[in-house]
Amino acid sequence: MELTPILTVAAKEFRDRMRNRWVLAVALVFTVFSLVIAYFGGAQQGQVGFRSIEFTIASLVSLVIYLIPLIALLLGFDAIVGERERGSLDLLLALPITRLELLLGKYLGLAAALTLSTVAGFGLVAVLLWRHMSAGALFHYGGFMLSSVLLGLAFLSLAVLISVLARERTRASGLAIATWFFFVLVFDLLLLGLLVTTGGQFAGDAFAWLLLLNPADVFRILNVFSLEDVRTLYGLASVVPASLGNPLTMGGVMAAWIVLPLVLAQWRFKP
Repeated sequence: MELTPILTVAAKEFRDRMRNRWVLAVALVFTVFSLVIAYFGGAQQGQVGFRSIEFTIASLVSLVIYLIPLIALLLGFDAIVGERERGSLDLLLALPITRLELLLGKYLGLAAALTLSTVAGFGLVAVLLWRHMSAGALFHYGGFMLSSVLLGLAFLSLAVLISVLARERTRASGLAIATWFFFVLVFDLLLLGLLVTTGGQFAGDAFAWLLLLNPADVFRILNVFSLEDVRTLYGLASVVPASLGNPLTMGGVMAAWIVLPLVLAQWRFKP
């Protein structure tokens, strides 16, 4: 495996996203939503303005879980199948580049664009609100930004896997939307239904370990356990054992969600 062709493909993918202003658009979306939540999230309680980093992170977690997976899936679902439909995949593989190098180059270029838009969007909010935050608050907000990037990279890996498995672009887009629905909306409902129908038999550690099968829940656990007040707001402190609240443990689980879909995609990647 050579590094040069990987970086060449990655640079092309990144330039394409910058050229069509995709990064700018997504960064603006993150900035606008984050500022609205930070300043007007407490309007229902009669409070307007920045309240606390705990309240802000708790509110932004819900936004990120819905928005970033959808953006990542829409960004990467046609990475490979789009080339196949345009007839350029065979041409690319005829060049001195392997399938693994092409796959990694595509992923890294898209990952760079997604990471830049996420960091730029949420980072601008930190710049605008830095006077309201202590050093500890900025540290926790930085952790939130990092976990948001990891969540996006995990769903981008799933998008690339979908793009490899699908033979048509329309089918890939349908699978991407179905993946978003399953992990963001359906998965937790299934766990709740399992908990209710079994009379709480799977409560406790077993229930908590099942949460690791969903990268969105891993992201939620990462941020819930970052601050005590956030744990109280979400009410998960009694559900998730402290052993799973370790940021290094959850970071490793999220890394697995990034790597494993790419390994499977490389295994199933055929021209």
